[in-house]
Amino acid sequence: MSILTGIRKALNATAVAALLIGLVGCGNTANNPAPDDLTVNVTIANRQVNPVNATLQAKVGRTITVHVTSDAADELHVHSVPDHKFEIAAAPNQTFQFTVDVPGSVEVELHHLDRTIATIQVRP
Repeated sequence: MSILTGIRKALNATAVAALLIGLVGCGNTANNPAPDDLTVNVTIANRQVNPVNATLQAKVGRTITVHVTSDAADELHVHSVPDHKFEIAAAPNQTFQFTVDVPGSVEVELHHLDRTIATIQVRP
């Protein structure tokens, strides 16, 4: 085998490996959120909420996911356009997703406990 043939085979193998790594790296967006998506983890226990009054950043149209573990029922209210309301059960590992279509400040609050979890600065 000539040196040129060996180099071609090595380059082809490298190109195939790079393509496979790229495809595997894409993964499932449900498991690998896009860089501009936002995830907020909320815990409600003994009438205490974490986080409270957080300031977060998001982009218009990107997925915002709120994971909630709670020992009491409540209502999660997102003051945005469009407006979103989610019923929280007294249960672990609840997931709520939404998007915001209009830039601005969006408050995410708990109605029964009357607490603001976060204000999300949504930018274009």
